[in-house]
Formats: sequence, C-alpha cells, structure tokens
Amino acid sequence: MNWGTKIVLGMIAFMLFIIAMVVYMFSVHGNDALVDEDYYEKGINYDQSYNATRNMMIDKMEPVITITKSQIIIKLKDSASYALKLVRPATQKDDILKKGVTLTESHIISIDRLNRAAGLWYLELNWSSNGKKYLFKSSLSL
Repeated sequence: MNWGTKIVLGMIAFMLFIIAMVVYMFSVHGNDALVDEDYYEKGINYDQSYNATRNMMIDKMEPVITITKSQIIIKLKDSASYALKLVRPATQKDDILKKGVTLTESHIISIDRLNRAAGLWYLELNWSSNGKKYLFKSSLSL
C-alpha cells in the first residue's frame, strides 16, 4: 500500500467520523433540559415574571417547601391557582408540569416523590392569589 492510498483511506475515515457525529447530534436534539424552546417569548415577557417575583417579595408570600421521603409539600399563605414546573437538568423526560388549585385550608401543593431520580432539580412556581400574580424559583436537592 503506497502513501496515496493511505491518505485516501484516512480522509474517508475522517469523513465517516464527521458524518457519524452529525447524525448523533441531530438524534439527541431536544433532550437537553437546559435549552428552552420558547427562549424569545420568555425574553419578551420578562417584565411580567419580574413583577410577579417582586410581588412575592413585597407581600411576603414565599412558599414553605418540605421534602419528605415520599413527597414534596409546598405550602402557600392563601388559596391559589398555580402552575408548577419541576425540572431536572439531566433530562427532559423527568420534568413535572402540574396545574391546579391548592388543597385544603392549609393551601398545600403535593408532589409525589417516589420514583424520582436523586439530584438537583429546579422548581418554578407561578400562582395567582387575590388578583395578584406571584412567581417563585428555587433549586431543590432530592
């Protein structure tokens, strides 16, 4: 085998490697939890989320979060309708999106913790109570 054949085989091997990497990158697209699909909409609506976070601080409406072995309990000060987003940075498959109203007179939101992966999770809780909107963001370690 002469040097010309070796160069051609090396170029073919390199091209196959590049093609394999492109196919792999397209196959894992969409599984990354750190990339938001609606990034620009969130940028446009930043004032609304800022005001909701400010309302939470001014009205002292920060929720109390209790983590037990079987569930995550979030207690609010007043009854509210909420939208909860619990995100695991490792994969989007484990994300929890939940909407509803608080339970009982204690104003509790309960999330089942069984079969949830241990590690870092991000919590985003939007709720409205008494005509005001509130936003709470936090990281949790399960």
